[in-house]
Amino acid sequence: MRNLLLLPAGVLLIGFVAEGAQSRHYFEKTKLTNEFWSEGAHYGDFNRDGKVDVVSGPFWYEAPEFKVRHEFRPAEASFKRKNVDGDEETLPGYEGAMGTNNAYSDNFLTFTWDFNNDGWIDIMVYGWPGKEAIWYQNPGNTRKGHWEGHVAIKVLDNESPGFGDVTGDGKPEILCCSEGYLGYGEADWNNPAAPWKFRAVTPKGAYERYTHGLGIGDINGDGRVDILEKDGWWEQPKSLEGAPIWKKHPVAFAPSAAQILVYDVNGDKLNDVITAVDAHGYGLVWHEQSQKEQQVLFREHVILNKDATKNTDGIQFSQVHALYLVDIDEDGLQDVVTGKRFWAHGPNGDPEPNAPAVLYWFQLRRERGAARFVPHLIDDDSGVGTQVIAGPITDPKLHDIVVGNKKGTFLFKHRRHD
Repeated sequence: MRNLLLLPAGVLLIGFVAEGAQSRHYFEKTKLTNEFWSEGAHYGDFNRDGKVDVVSGPFWYEAPEFKVRHEFRPAEASFKRKNVDGDEETLPGYEGAMGTNNAYSDNFLTFTWDFNNDGWIDIMVYGWPGKEAIWYQNPGNTRKGHWEGHVAIKVLDNESPGFGDVTGDGKPEILCCSEGYLGYGEADWNNPAAPWKFRAVTPKGAYERYTHGLGIGDINGDGRVDILEKDGWWEQPKSLEGAPIWKKHPVAFAPSAAQILVYDVNGDKLNDVITAVDAHGYGLVWHEQSQKEQQVLFREHVILNKDATKNTDGIQFSQVHALYLVDIDEDGLQDVVTGKRFWAHGPNGDPEPNAPAVLYWFQLRRERGAARFVPHLIDDDSGVGTQVIAGPITDPKLHDIVVGNKKGTFLFKHRRHD
């Protein structure tokens, strides 16, 4: 395992807001690297020094300075670029913003968990859609060489697979499609290094590697976690014995979603649904739940328009390919962090591929039973990947934001004006 000393990262104070909006919260932007290794990133205290580190691609970045990075799995990718004088140079990583051509990494999303319960945080890597999900075992105090990898699922489909507690046992499952089915991967926690069991919740269908949109949450309030896709939600039965097919409730949430978030937006005790309309186009919406005669109904509210026009706050951006729920402003309500995925299909693909790669948090405000999401611009030169994550990294009381994409890896340190 190579330990690399990086050049000092530039730090920029940022905290723009939409016209008329005000917040005492702002962010300090730190670029951990400009190399493209991953479309996702996460965090964890990997060396158990009491400080939270960041992981993106094949490296974890050591807190608190995040200048030293450790290679936990092979970092072999490189590409060639011609300089202005015509000379060719070889650069590390995949070709992204540092080059001119489109390329993809072998790491679409990243999650962290102590899978073998040894007290050391491990790293789960979701690779290219249709390939493996592998968790890498933290070697602990030895920290020599690359971490041992364990294949959890051989065929992990969907561009927004999830990681969360589906079964209610307090431990995470892998939410995904696999070989034509929608379902989840479940570990044998007595032997987590063994292949995880994929449990289909649907009949075989048109689910494939590039299917868009997944999420989990209790839709009908029965205390059980349901699974959501762009075309509806699958109701978890009372018992999972015998691997039953779950009941589908068709709802047109989105033509091509990203992460699908479940949260009671307007405070009426019914969980609503938030998602992108088109992960490679335009649109961000929330679907308000109502119930009539024991039937679950939804009404759509637009946050970002479904075309190139600006919303009432004067903003618009395309390629909303990653979303995350987190309480940024400490008011007890969950806000939405999202932004533009930079070069999802390269410099010539999708609407406005070369527009500023923005990162926003949308502040949830409730007024007289209604709800509104107020946009706050965090940055305009980073965006999201296929994942964006927030958590208490540099301050246990505030949630920082971590992004890995074709522009590099970024840590946005959350600060506030007291």
